[in-house]
Amino acid sequence: MSVHPILLSDFTDSRFRAAFQVYFAELGIHVNDWDGVFHEMNEEGNNLAYLLPGDNGEVAGFLQFQITEFSNWFFTEPFGFIREFWIAPAYRKRGYGGELLRLAEAYFAEHGAYRALLTADTAIEFYLSRGYRKALGAAAKNKMEVLAKPLY
Repeated sequence: MSVHPILLSDFTDSRFRAAFQVYFAELGIHVNDWDGVFHEMNEEGNNLAYLLPGDNGEVAGFLQFQITEFSNWFFTEPFGFIREFWIAPAYRKRGYGGELLRLAEAYFAEHGAYRALLTADTAIEFYLSRGYRKALGAAAKNKMEVLAKPLY
């Protein structure tokens, strides 16, 4: 497998936009203002994505992520948060998803995050097989399962 992902920070990129819209369509999510969605992603300022080109110019997949932190009056802890993750149907079960996940985890570790977090309502076995575990006591606002993986 030859993976040559592109690291993006500009979500107005037409390839990312097209893939993201296909992803949301697969989830059955309708959006009225796509420009607003992508503008908001850019305005947040700390979003990144690995975009994986496919064989014939199409997008094989993407993984959108950010480093953020838990913080209170006494401590802070940076962590890697996997926001959105999609592999095109023709590229599933071929190792591309695992490679994108590995790249994001390496990015987190290189930038001081010792843990990766995500929410999942699908493909939970995929994450469990790669070292993620249910984050006991953690609750996501979207009611999805919270999974975590130490990166050290």
